[in-house]
Amino acid sequence: MSKVAIMTKFFPEEVARLCAAGHLVTVHEEGGDKAAVVKYASDAEALVIPLSLRIDVDTIARLAALKIIANLGVGVDNIDVAAATRRKILVTNTPDVLTEATADLAWALLLAVARRIVEADQDLRREGFLGWTFISKHLGVDVYGKTMGIIGFGRIGQAIARRAKGFGMTVLYHARTPKPEVEEELGARFTPLAELLSASDFVVLCVPLTSDTRHLIGERELSFMKRDAILVNIARGPVVDEEALARALKEGRILGAGLDVFEHEPQVHPDLLLLPNVVLTPHIGSATWTTRRRMAALAVDNVLAFFRGERPPTLVNPEAWLM
Repeated sequence: MSKVAIMTKFFPEEVARLCAAGHLVTVHEEGGDKAAVVKYASDAEALVIPLSLRIDVDTIARLAALKIIANLGVGVDNIDVAAATRRKILVTNTPDVLTEATADLAWALLLAVARRIVEADQDLRREGFLGWTFISKHLGVDVYGKTMGIIGFGRIGQAIARRAKGFGMTVLYHARTPKPEVEEELGARFTPLAELLSASDFVVLCVPLTSDTRHLIGERELSFMKRDAILVNIARGPVVDEEALARALKEGRILGAGLDVFEHEPQVHPDLLLLPNVVLTPHIGSATWTTRRRMAALAVDNVLAFFRGERPPTLVNPEAWLM
C-alpha cells in the first residue's frame, strides 16, 4: 500500500479513485507551508500539491520516500524540478484542461478594465443609480476592432487570440519562436517585443516564469506602451516589475491593468490596491468547477499511472523517468 498526501482541499471522487486502487490517502485541506509538508508527507510516496505551495530543495531532501509530485497547475515554478530530478522524483502538471478557463479570465479582466466595470459597480452600490448621463464618469475605451498583443503564444495565448477574432481585433504575438503553423488560422502576426508593446491597445501576458521572463515587463517596456493601453497579466506575478507598473499607472503612462497574479503572492503591492484603474483577482485563472475537477482528475491520473509502473501522461521531467 502506497501513501499519497494531498496538500489541499480536494474532490472526494478523486480521493476515492486513489483509495479504490489500494493507496492510503491523507488530505490536508489548508495546504500549509514547508513545515506542514514535512510533517504530513514525510513518509508519502506521492504528493499532490496546489501551485501556491513551494517545494524547494530543502523540502525535497526531507521527504525520503517521495517518488512523484503532482502539481495542480501548468507552471511548475513552485517546485525545484532540478532537485527533484536529481532524486529521481517525477514531477507532473495539469496542462490543456485549464486553457479555456484561463483564457476566459484574461478576457474578463480586459473587458472589466476597458469598460470600468468594477468602478461602476462600486459607485452604484455606494451612491445608487443616479441616472443616465451622456458624458459619464465611467467612460471607458473600445475593445472591438483594436489591436491585441499577446506575449507568450502557447495553448493559453492561442486561446486568447481565438477569442480576439470575434472582436475583430488585429492580433500581434511575441514568443521565443514564431509559430507560422497557427498564424493563418488565428490571424496573428509574430512581432518583436518592443514593436508589440508600442502598437498594442491591450497587452496580455501568458509566458511561464523563467529566469528569462522574470521582470520581462519593467520600466523600459512600460515606456513603450501607449498611454491608453491596458496590461493584463494571467501568467505569473514576477513576470511584471510591480513597483514599475504601479508607478506607470499612478502617473497615467498607461491607462489600466487587470492582474490575476502578483509578484510576491499572497501579498499585493499596496499602491495597486488603491488605484481605481486596476482590476485585481486572487489567482483564479482556472477557478471554475469543471476546470478544477479536470485538474484534480489529471493529477490523480498521473499518480495512478506511476504506481502502475507506467509513464505519467503529463510528465515534466522525463529524464527522471529514464534514470
